[in-house]
Amino acid sequence: KRFVTYLRVSTGQQERSGLGLEAQKADIERYLAVHGTAVKEFVETESGKNHRNRPALLAALDACRKQRATLLIARLDRLARNVAFIASLMESGVEFVAVDLPHASKFTIHILAAVAEHERELISKRTKAALAAAKARGVKLGGPDPLAALKKANAAKQLRPPARHVLDLMAQMRDAQHSYQAIADESNERDT
Repeated sequence: KRFVTYLRVSTGQQERSGLGLEAQKADIERYLAVHGTAVKEFVETESGKNHRNRPALLAALDACRKQRATLLIARLDRLARNVAFIASLMESGVEFVAVDLPHASKFTIHILAAVAEHERELISKRTKAALAAAKARGVKLGGPDPLAALKKANAAKQLRPPARHVLDLMAQMRDAQHSYQAIADESNERDT
């Protein structure tokens, strides 16, 4: 049997680590060793919540149609955590197999898609609650304030003595044939 494989991770950090993709590839390769061959592979970095903008998935579905292949994924939640999206995919005419549920019926897939969607909602609620609790404890959320960072850097520059005297010392000592170690020792002794 011919397969087009589709792998997805949710964040750029997951993509850079490669761990999520490696696990999906390993599952898919074990399945392919028994059930067929992959004719093409598509990889995407996109949140499972964002099911409307998935160029790699659309390309994978198109490749399935053109090559008369089955879409192969490691786990159902790699497609999406959205019941309507999974249902529309099931109606699209492209057959798909999830390695973690290779014999699942349409009914089972609908139920598991609903569970995955519910899990996504719970994850979101838990994350929001944890962030609210952290904020209540006084933890500063979000990235650094760029304006504050710039002000801090400028203040640090103003505290430093000018480096010109260090360069003059280095030039004088090199002219006098002192070693680099001697120059460093002298500079350290003067605390420059």
